[in-house]
Amino acid sequence: MPNWGGGNKCSACGGPVYHAEEVQCDGKSFHKCCFLCMVCRKGLDSTTLAIHDTEIYCKSCYGKKYGPKGYGYGQGAGTLSMDRGERLGIKQQE
Repeated sequence: MPNWGGGNKCSACGGPVYHAEEVQCDGKSFHKCCFLCMVCRKGLDSTTLAIHDTEIYCKSCYGKKYGPKGYGYGQGAGTLSMDRGERLGIKQQE
């Protein structure tokens, strides 16, 4: 049976991506509805995108996962956060 239509495979869901619904990023194709942050599942565009290896993130989640760590970074002066990033998949070194 012939394979009618279709195009590249979506990097997120593996389905065929047609030109009308295609978003290209870093040489890969995505459906518009599959082009989401790996952590918060927020829709992305060229201004909110951050790439790390093969994963795509919004700039906020990228900063939380790969940004600077320690006292005073990202929380503002005078606050201390006990969040170690487990929900983002960050593993603490022994």
